[in-house]
Amino acid sequence: MKLSCLPVSLYDNIFTGKSTVADWIRLGSELGLDAVDFSIKFFPNRDTETIKQTRDALEKHSIIPCMLACYSDFTHPDAGQRAQELTDLKADIAFAKALGAEFIRVTAGQNHPGTERAVGVQWVTDGFRRALDAAEKQGITLAYENHTKGAPWDYWDFSQPTEIFLEILDALSDTPLGVCFDTANPLVLGEDVLTLLEQVVHRIVVIHIFDLREVRVFEPVRVGTGAAPIPQIFSRMRRANYDGWLSIEEASRSGQEGFTESIAFVREAWQQALAT
Repeated sequence: MKLSCLPVSLYDNIFTGKSTVADWIRLGSELGLDAVDFSIKFFPNRDTETIKQTRDALEKHSIIPCMLACYSDFTHPDAGQRAQELTDLKADIAFAKALGAEFIRVTAGQNHPGTERAVGVQWVTDGFRRALDAAEKQGITLAYENHTKGAPWDYWDFSQPTEIFLEILDALSDTPLGVCFDTANPLVLGEDVLTLLEQVVHRIVVIHIFDLREVRVFEPVRVGTGAAPIPQIFSRMRRANYDGWLSIEEASRSGQEGFTESIAFVREAWQQALAT
């Protein structure tokens, strides 16, 4: 297994400067991870010195970057802002390449009031196609998430409903767009995680291992203690011979214990899935 982590529990500290990206890299190494994930919001500056400091920290702690979580918003009703979103995502792709990351997590965009479904789907597919061209040139894989709400957003995700997520994926079936499959997000709308998994299993390139206290309530808990059917997901992925990345989305805000216990759970659950 290849294990990474997106440290949502640390977002506030990193965003406000109370801790640094280098601190997260050091912790990820101490936790025994194979890689670390970053939010693009960790990097208000993306100059040469920032890239050097980040790569130096990665090398010092003998760990690699897996995925850069970005917040593309291709459903914005203003055409100028949609154009800017594409420009920003292309810059994110170049930045991921500079850091040495393999994946960028992409999102459809926010469910802006007044954005009709058919129009929004077209805007997203057009934006993704243009971004995919840039990603291919940089050797970066775009991983589209069945998402809920981005850290900097005002609204929930336009493609939060499974049927819209699948419509966009189907419209891009001729492209190398991958899936970052979140193990809990469908539960927010009371949708079936395993049914969605079955429909996208062969397009998954990263699994976001996330958990919620209960169905229809967006309350993150430590992975393995909530309603997400993580063991069943792992068993299905093992049957599909999945050998890609597992990325824990640690959002329990329970300190280092949240990280250590989540990692232990995932390692054990993955091994148990192999046994069954």
